[in-house]
Amino acid sequence: MVKFTAQVMADLQRYANPRAKLSRLIKQGALVPLRRGLYADSFDTSPRTIAASLYGPSYISFQYALSISGLIPERVAVVTCASFHKNKNKVYRTPLGEYRYYCVPSAIYPYGVAQATEEGAGYLIASAEKALCDLVYRTPSISSFNAIETLLFSDWRIDEEDILGLDLGFIMQIAPLYHRKSLDTLSSWFKRRQL
Repeated sequence: MVKFTAQVMADLQRYANPRAKLSRLIKQGALVPLRRGLYADSFDTSPRTIAASLYGPSYISFQYALSISGLIPERVAVVTCASFHKNKNKVYRTPLGEYRYYCVPSAIYPYGVAQATEEGAGYLIASAEKALCDLVYRTPSISSFNAIETLLFSDWRIDEEDILGLDLGFIMQIAPLYHRKSLDTLSSWFKRRQL
């Protein structure tokens, strides 16, 4: 479970010196500092449940979400997340793992995101379709069908049968909201494959 300093201090209010007790808990490993003012109560805390508390608003997306959905074959160690209205991308290296946050357009932020629960804690995660679109958004130089196919099948090693099993209607609906040539190319590639 993730706790902010105020929650930790409320839990420790019965001690004569709550700050000293907090320091002892950190030294003992009973609390894991994630960033200033944010702690996990165990080294076994799920990395997914930490993501939105580290930097928000955000949802899990890109390679990490594609790995969870089984669309890409590799296990992804870095938790990748999407956020919006931020001026720059952000990286957090914590004792529980590395987290990377990338900006996406605010117009597409709410689409294709679902609430999930793990260890009694909730988090937001992109659908496979949304994570794929987010990842293509981060690859702006894609402008041809050959480049899309190289990206999907060679670089990311996605199985063609899996990609064509996605909700293509949803992808074609949200692709224009990114206002990026690479998403227009992806949408056109899907349209061509449906014929």
